[in-house]
Amino acid sequence: MNKDKNSNNYLQLFVIFLTSFILWIIFSFYIDNNWNNELLKIDNWLLKTNYSNKWDLDLTKFYNVYDLIKLNNYDSESINKNELVDSAIKWLVEWLWDKHSEFFDKKETKQFNDVLAWDFEWIWAVVEKNPLWVNIERLIKWSPAKKAWLKSWDIIISANWEKLEWLWLYEAVEKIKGPAWTKVLLEVIRAWEKNILEIEVTRDKIKIPSVDTEILEDWKIAYISINMFWEDTAKEFKKALEKNKNAEWLIIDLRDNWGWYLQSAVSILSDLVENDKVLVTTKYKDIFSNISYPSINNWDEYKWKIVVLINENSASASEITAWALKDYKKAILVWKKSYWKWSVQKPFDLNDGSMLKLTVAKWFTPNDNNIDWEWIMPDIEVDFKKEDYTPEKWKEEEFVPYDRQLEVAKEVLNTFIKDDAYKLSIDNFLEKNEEYKPKIKENEE
Repeated sequence: MNKDKNSNNYLQLFVIFLTSFILWIIFSFYIDNNWNNELLKIDNWLLKTNYSNKWDLDLTKFYNVYDLIKLNNYDSESINKNELVDSAIKWLVEWLWDKHSEFFDKKETKQFNDVLAWDFEWIWAVVEKNPLWVNIERLIKWSPAKKAWLKSWDIIISANWEKLEWLWLYEAVEKIKGPAWTKVLLEVIRAWEKNILEIEVTRDKIKIPSVDTEILEDWKIAYISINMFWEDTAKEFKKALEKNKNAEWLIIDLRDNWGWYLQSAVSILSDLVENDKVLVTTKYKDIFSNISYPSINNWDEYKWKIVVLINENSASASEITAWALKDYKKAILVWKKSYWKWSVQKPFDLNDGSMLKLTVAKWFTPNDNNIDWEWIMPDIEVDFKKEDYTPEKWKEEEFVPYDRQLEVAKEVLNTFIKDDAYKLSIDNFLEKNEEYKPKIKENEE
């Protein structure tokens, strides 16, 4: 009797064990396929619970896609989560359609800070990403890139035969960079050339003086070239004015000057525009944060006739300077359209060492114009000609082309001098000298 009872007990235990085992298998299968989804629902609930009042962005879809990748992608285990997040943020900022707003990961942030400190060797051109490769956005005065005859909007497709296709901007920059005095061979696509160009550039670590000055020929024309707007540029500009105080006419060269410090531009303009005139206004999303920068000087209004040279590489503080002088009818602008950068960026440092550079404001001229995505049109438009680049036109022992724009600027001032016409307006001048009138293309009318 006891033996039968024991047998029944063992049978019951076996049935319980077998049932539990089967249930465990089913439960495990269910967990593998659904547990992450359940966790995702919890995450989404937490997200909405904690942040819905703070953000108007619903990230449910993002987490759903990430979950699908994690569960189903064959190589999901090899995915670097931090790189995945950084890439997502890059595309988020990319869709602002603002070329001046950028996200930098930790490595790129260091490279960006090196650029600000000028602590690297390279070809000294500003480059930007296009859909496939990188193109030259701006050239820096006296740079190796300029000496090698690279041009704005040239597309660089390889560096020392390493293709730049599909690389992130800073990955491409790393291919072009290298120790000073070493050479890099660039393959370049140029819009008006049928074949791919091969251009060799010698890398360098350069220090550009922010201001150069000289007296031009026997005319009483002072020439001041502002190459960068650094902290001490305004002081150097004032010294240049003092040095040339006996000159009666002034050429300010802002070509290839891509700006930097707004306050330097304001200080320089204060030497040229009468006291208390608004030089530039910075407008923010919060209108109560708007700032107007007035001219601050304690002497008589500046009386010299000024010609300002600008080109497609004149940006930011250069454009502010040129446009303020134009608005106050202090200067005639010669050469080409400017770069059109009239926005202010602020860096935001993130916890992991990455950085977001974001447009937070825009600049407005004394007449309340904003030219973001437009250009400053010159009063007199003059471009280089092919023969200007031939060796016969180079200055003795200097590796520079014939400076047709500067020569025209001198001709313009010489005409004013001959006519003794300080008050002669640009319209009067163009009436007498029709060959200098800007040519307006049909698509610009």
